[in-house]
Amino acid sequence: MTQALSLRPDQPLLGIAAWSGTGKTTLLERLVPMLKGAGLKVAVIKHAHHRFEVDQPGKDSHRLRMAGAEPILIASRARLALMMETPGGEEADLATLLAMVAPLEPQLVLVEGFKDWPLPKLELHRPALEKPLMAEDDPWIQAVASDAPLATRDDALDLNDHDAIAAWVQAWVRRWPEWLVAHQGGEPS
Repeated sequence: MTQALSLRPDQPLLGIAAWSGTGKTTLLERLVPMLKGAGLKVAVIKHAHHRFEVDQPGKDSHRLRMAGAEPILIASRARLALMMETPGGEEADLATLLAMVAPLEPQLVLVEGFKDWPLPKLELHRPALEKPLMAEDDPWIQAVASDAPLATRDDALDLNDHDAIAAWVQAWVRRWPEWLVAHQGGEPS
């Protein structure tokens, strides 16, 4: 179930919304290094539609999680992972996840999935998938990146032009405070 988000002026946020098979993760794989190279500290929150494991059965972290540790934080010099079970939860709570990354002070949080949540989004669209444009029903979509021309959109980007998409995202980060003030009262126009 989605709920309202408390959008923060110090935490620019952009959802990457698309139908399955459009290439959300593939685009983010290319986009994140470009944004990092431009000097942005980028966090990504990814929604998974299925159970997933980040630790291996038999390893210490898995054994401790199975023993009931909630949460378990495993850390080394190279990385850390926070794991906890969320039984009974219908879906991940984006508001909670945003609060978890906030202390890390990212300059941009990209959200993959969570397409039904009320947050500003960049839609990825491939007409060959024969799925409708989400932007027609979602006022939170700020622009559409497509691999085919979209005559009905003046905010269209070329899905295959990663430089143009990276430039648009960087401009979005700069526009964030102004956009947030203009849209504090509810849905964007």
